[in-house]
Order: sequence, then C-alpha cells, then structure tokens
Amino acid sequence: MTDIASLPYRPCAGVMLLNRAGRVFVGQRLDSVLEAWQMPQGGIDPGEAPIEAAWRELWEETGVRRDLAELIAEGPEELYYDLPEDLVGRVWKGKWRGQRQRWFLFRFLGEDADVNIETAEPEFRAWRWAAPQDLPDIIVPFKRALYKELLTVFGQHLV
Repeated sequence: MTDIASLPYRPCAGVMLLNRAGRVFVGQRLDSVLEAWQMPQGGIDPGEAPIEAAWRELWEETGVRRDLAELIAEGPEELYYDLPEDLVGRVWKGKWRGQRQRWFLFRFLGEDADVNIETAEPEFRAWRWAAPQDLPDIIVPFKRALYKELLTVFGQHLV
C-alpha cells in the first residue's frame, strides 16, 4: 500500500472562461458517471509555462481558439486539492495524490457556436454556462473548497 502523503501533486493549469454575460464555461466529463461539472484544466507538460498549458487545455477541451479569448487575470499562487483515498491509485496511474493548479481567468470573445467539445481527444460529454456562485455546488465534492477559493481569487472580475 502506497503512503498517500508521500505522493506528489500533479502540476496543472486551469481556466475559468467567462462569457459576455459573466457566466462560466463548465463541462461534464466523459469519464465520470457523476453529474458533476468542471472548468477546463489539465496537466502542465515538462518545460511548458503554466499560461501556455492553460491556452492548450482551453483549445483541447473546448475547441476555443486563442483569438477568441483574452487573459483577464492569473491566480497569484497555486491552489491544491487532494483526491479521495479511493481514487488514489485508480487515476493518473497512482503517481499523484491530487493536483497543484495555476488558474487563469479568460474572457470569451466568441459565440456559443465557437465552442466545440468534440475535439481530437474529447473530455466532456456536455457543456453549459453557469453562474459563478453555482460552481461549488456543481463540482465534485473533493474540489469544492478549491472552487470556492477561485471565486475569492477572481471575485473582483466576476459580475
């Protein structure tokens, strides 16, 4: 049995994408039976800058091109979450205890038709725009505290 506390956190970038109405993009993961939604996020490749990982993940998960979004803000520090014990060892080949994430707030400049979750390697089965204050209630429970923190971090930009 692996000592969970000895495992590192997976480096990751996350994107809070706001539309013109101040609502946030959320997707429902293909690999989950839960009704949980999440914002685009994913691993940072070795040597990749966190902002570049954020742009890449936005494209890979939503089909939103770089010219259809603009950077509004960057979280000042990494945020962490731990996987529940029953998931450690089942995801990411058991290499990580959770994630340490750099978060970026982008404004979406396109139209809904510019979002395409049927990407080369799709991660979402559905997507929608959600009110920022609803995010902690629609995310998987183990990420709830992180999403609440994001509302504080980016709060001045959320209308």
